[in-house]
Amino acid sequence: MSQAASAELYEAVRWYEAQRPGLGAELFDSVNRTLNFVESNPVAGAAVSSDARTRRFLVRRFPYQVVYRIHSDAIVIVAVAHLKRRPDYWKDRE
Repeated sequence: MSQAASAELYEAVRWYEAQRPGLGAELFDSVNRTLNFVESNPVAGAAVSSDARTRRFLVRRFPYQVVYRIHSDAIVIVAVAHLKRRPDYWKDRE
């Protein structure tokens, strides 16, 4: 996972935890399940650009998506992005 994606996840977990104790952990677990699924099924996510290597998968129960790029030797998590805030801000990330 990129540093930027890690920072986004950390901030989201912190925010949800402040809203209700335990909710941040639930978000973290949902994102983690999404990451595990994507790792096992990289082409399952929807393509988000004309380059089919860049895909997204929605996080269950929370308004977040995991954006990732498929490379020949790895899957790179580009963003853990809220669905309603700053759309496509992550497009310039590697």
